[in-house]
Amino acid sequence: MLRCLCLISLALSCIGAVLENCDRSQSDRCRRISQEEAMHPRLNVPKVSFTNRASGYPHEKTSDYWINLGHQHVEVKINRRLNTNRAKNVVFFIGDGMSIATLASARVALGGEEKELSFEKFPYSGLSKTYCVDAQVADSACTGTAYWNGVKTNYMTLGVNAQVPLGDCEAALDPTTHTESLAKWALDAGKSAGIVTTTTVTHASPAAGYAHVADRMWENDSIVRKSGCDPNEVTDIARQLIEGPVGSRLSVVMGGGRAHLRDSSIPDEEGGFGFRNDSRDLISEWLNDGQPNKRYVWNRNDLLNLPSNTEQVLGLFESGDMQFYLESQERQTQDTEPTLEEMTRSAINILKKNENGFFLFVEGGRIDHGHHYTMARAAVGEAIEFHKAIEAARQLLSEDDSLIVVSSDHSHTMSISGYPTRGNDIFGTSDRTIAKDGMPYMILNYANGPIQSNQYSTSGRVNPESTDFSKWSSLYPFHVPLDMETHAGDDVGVFASGPYAHLFTGTMEQSHLPHLMAYAASIGNGPHNKKDVVLLNPT
Repeated sequence: MLRCLCLISLALSCIGAVLENCDRSQSDRCRRISQEEAMHPRLNVPKVSFTNRASGYPHEKTSDYWINLGHQHVEVKINRRLNTNRAKNVVFFIGDGMSIATLASARVALGGEEKELSFEKFPYSGLSKTYCVDAQVADSACTGTAYWNGVKTNYMTLGVNAQVPLGDCEAALDPTTHTESLAKWALDAGKSAGIVTTTTVTHASPAAGYAHVADRMWENDSIVRKSGCDPNEVTDIARQLIEGPVGSRLSVVMGGGRAHLRDSSIPDEEGGFGFRNDSRDLISEWLNDGQPNKRYVWNRNDLLNLPSNTEQVLGLFESGDMQFYLESQERQTQDTEPTLEEMTRSAINILKKNENGFFLFVEGGRIDHGHHYTMARAAVGEAIEFHKAIEAARQLLSEDDSLIVVSSDHSHTMSISGYPTRGNDIFGTSDRTIAKDGMPYMILNYANGPIQSNQYSTSGRVNPESTDFSKWSSLYPFHVPLDMETHAGDDVGVFASGPYAHLFTGTMEQSHLPHLMAYAASIGNGPHNKKDVVLLNPT
C-alpha cells in the first residue's frame, strides 16, 4: 500500500490535506477522488441546529416551489417597461467598502440567506471595476473621483486627473487638472445638491464632489503644513467645502468632522478642540455669510426639529467620524447621533423644495472602517443601516421621476467560508467542519488585519473559543499581519431604480457611473447635449 499525495493540475504545490491509502494501480483514480472529496466534503449534520432553517423550510423541499419562483421571476422581467423619463432627482448611495461578501453577510444577519436588502430589490444591477490609474487595489479618493467625476485618477488623489502625482504641492493648483463632479453639473442646471455621510464631511468620498487636492489627507490646514506644503497656496479640503465654487453652493452637508473646520483654540460642543491652525471657525463663517434660512446643527434632536423654512443645513454630529450605529446603541448616544436613515430623510425634505429637482450623495462610510479594524459585526451593522436609508429614500421619492443608484467604492478582504449549516450564526464558527489543527474556525475571516489585534499570535492560530465574538467591537481572525486590514480589488455591485435605471447593467468602469446619471438627469455636457459622440478605442 502506498500513501498517495495529491497532485494539483498546472504543477501547483501539494496541499497535503488530501492523503489516502491507495493501491499503486489505482493511484491516478485515487488522487482524482481524493481531490474531489477535499474540495467538496461530505458534511455531517449538526447534532443541534441553530434555527429551524438548518435543513431548509418545508416548502423549499419541493420542486414546485423553486419552479414557480423561477416562473414569477421571468414574468417580472418580461413585463417590466423601460422608464425613459428624465430624472428630476438623483440620489447616489455609496457603501464605502461594501463588498459582495458584506451584502451576503447582511442578508443573513437580517434574518436569512434568502432575504433581500432594499436595493437588491431594484430592477437593474451590474458590476463596477474599481482600480485606480496607478493601482490594482483602490482607495476612496481615486474611486470617489471616478464615480463623482467620471475620470479615473491616481491612488489617494482627489478631484484631479492622473497628471497630478500624490502629494505634489503644485500640480493640483493647475485648474486644467481639475475634474467636474455630478454636484457641479446639477448646480449648474439649476438643481440643488447635498452630501450626507457617516464619516467626516471632508473625507475622501464626499470631498471628491467638491474638492481638488493632490492628497486626500489634506482635510485641514495643519495637515497641509505638516506635509510640507504652504496652506496659503494649497487650499485644504475643509476650506474648499465652505469657500469653493461647488462646496459653498451645497444646500445640505451632514456627517462628522467639526474639528477640521475649527481652529485648535475653539472648543467643541462635546469636548476637545479643533484641528486647524489658522484661527478660523469655518462653521461660524458659513452660518454668518448673510444668506437667509441657514441652520447649523450638531445633534440629532436639532436635526429632527429643523424649522420648516430651512433651505440650507450644515449638520456636524461629531468632532471626527460619526459613531458606528451599534456603538451609539451601546453608549446610548442616540440623542446626539442621528442614523443614516434620519439624515437621508432630512436631506431629501430640504432638497425637494427646489422645483428643478436635486442631486444627493449619501455614504455609508463606516462600513469601510469596520472592515479595516476587522470588526465584522460593526461593518455589517453599518451595511444594514445603509439598507434602511435606501429603503427610506425609495419610499420618499417616486420611481417615475427619481433615479436611485447604489454602489460601493471598493471591496474588502472579508470572506465567508466553511460550509456552515443554513441558518448558522454568520458571526459564529462553522458548525460542520473542524480545522486540521483541531480548532473550530469562524465563518467570517479576513485575508489580512492589524498586528495589534488579539487575533494575531506569533505561535500560531488563535483558538476562536478563547474569544468573545458577541460584541460589536469584536475583532475577527485574519491571515497576514499588517498595520490595518486592506481594501480588496474585487468588482463591486451596482443597483438602480427609476428613470434610465436600465442603463446600469453589465460590467462597467466605475468612471462610467456619473456619465450615466448625468444622461438620466440631462445635466452636464454628456451625450444628451451632443448630436455626435466620439468613440474611442485605445487598443
